[in-house]
Amino acid sequence: MRSRNLSFLLRIISVVFLSAAVILTILSLVNYSQQRANYPAGMTIAGVPVGGLTPQQASQRVLQVYTSPIVLQYAGSLILLSPEQIGFQINIESMIAAADLVRTGSPFWQGFWDYLWNRSPAPADIPLVADFPEARLRDYLQNEIAARYDQLPSPSQPIPGTVNFQPGSPGQTLDIERAIPLIEDALRSPTNRTVALVALRTTPARPSLQSLEVLLKQIIQLSGFDGVIGLYLLDLQNGQEIHFAQDRGRPLPTQPDVAFTASSVAKIPIMVAYFTEFGEAALTPETTEAKIDMIRRSENPPADKFMRALGETRGPLLVTEKMKALGLENTFIAGYFYPGAPLLRVIRTPANSRSDVITNPDPYNQTTPSDIGMLLEDLYHCAENGGGALVAVFPTTINRQVCRQMIDILVQDKLGALLQAGLPEGTRFAHKHGWVTNPTTGVIDNVSDAGIVYTPGGNYILVVFTYHPVQIIWDTMANPLFAQLSQAVYNYFNIPTP
Repeated sequence: MRSRNLSFLLRIISVVFLSAAVILTILSLVNYSQQRANYPAGMTIAGVPVGGLTPQQASQRVLQVYTSPIVLQYAGSLILLSPEQIGFQINIESMIAAADLVRTGSPFWQGFWDYLWNRSPAPADIPLVADFPEARLRDYLQNEIAARYDQLPSPSQPIPGTVNFQPGSPGQTLDIERAIPLIEDALRSPTNRTVALVALRTTPARPSLQSLEVLLKQIIQLSGFDGVIGLYLLDLQNGQEIHFAQDRGRPLPTQPDVAFTASSVAKIPIMVAYFTEFGEAALTPETTEAKIDMIRRSENPPADKFMRALGETRGPLLVTEKMKALGLENTFIAGYFYPGAPLLRVIRTPANSRSDVITNPDPYNQTTPSDIGMLLEDLYHCAENGGGALVAVFPTTINRQVCRQMIDILVQDKLGALLQAGLPEGTRFAHKHGWVTNPTTGVIDNVSDAGIVYTPGGNYILVVFTYHPVQIIWDTMANPLFAQLSQAVYNYFNIPTP
């Protein structure tokens, strides 16, 4: 009897345990099924944690993160940028579908077995899927940020009554190319949604050449010079120029240009013509020294010697022909320099055929500011890069080495006055100056200077010719006027940085 009772008790206990096991299994299946309906722990969608959330809840959380504005820091301001404003849209359906595939991808019973043994699934990250039209962001940065917050530099301005310039103030502009990837990174980040935009510092621009021209004319006016003056300036960086002429303050047209006595400035065409004839064969120490004497000491016998080498009787006319081949129709030499030299030909040019201005140009040698300026420009480009009209017209004799030699010779003119007086000590200045003493009155009535100026702020050509029917007083008129004009131009190209 006792044995039968024990067997019955054991059956009862077995049924209880079996029932409990069934109940626990059912409860576990229910819990697992509920858990399987949500995303597993450790899952992220586009970097946003969604473990334990339903697809709808996960979708809302991801949208909440990626539709929130990002903060732009620029020019001391905080700017809120809505992703929708620039067309940034995430493809939430695609990401949810990918997350659902991960959630339901493993077999049910294998997942249930892992659940019973408390084995968590491997963390999964669903990458961001988004569309981003860069053009709309670029347009926003340009028209909303840069247009509103950029600070444009103010250009420097000439100081009236002086040869100096007031430095401008720098500005800042948005670096749009750098901003685009930074903002895109923030739009695609769930946490780092603040961007410090980069500003480019912009240096103030030089005043316009028109402002410089006004200043140069003011300098002439304040100097009291009441003769004829022609000025030619060429910016060798961009080819912009200033070219004007005045007669007692009255503006003169420069087409054609005004003819002046070339005087010793004519030795630039003589040197160029000699090299176009003989090329590198002229690069001998003896010949170079003679050219230096012609340029530095402004001696006439070497000039006559070089012209005779071109043609015993027609040397000056051959120089003229070579200048015309370069397009310089107002530049000529019609006779040698030695006293009593005959005039080989009366030469008419568009410049000396004008009747609206009188400069009494020497029938032996004449030029214009623009002609000499263009010749120096050809020489400069030939020396710098082997280009220009000199090489094009005389390809067999002219090259960079020859042109560099000619510029080195012009640098030897160390007058220390006129245009050079307005340049800082040590400035490289390849030039030739000249003046003419009236044989009747014994006074100076023509002064000129023309050259290439090399400066840290840019290289340029400056040519100034002056004529006065009575007298140009050197100490109180010519030298100060040339120096002030030169200093103003130098200061224009080398305005101090604020």
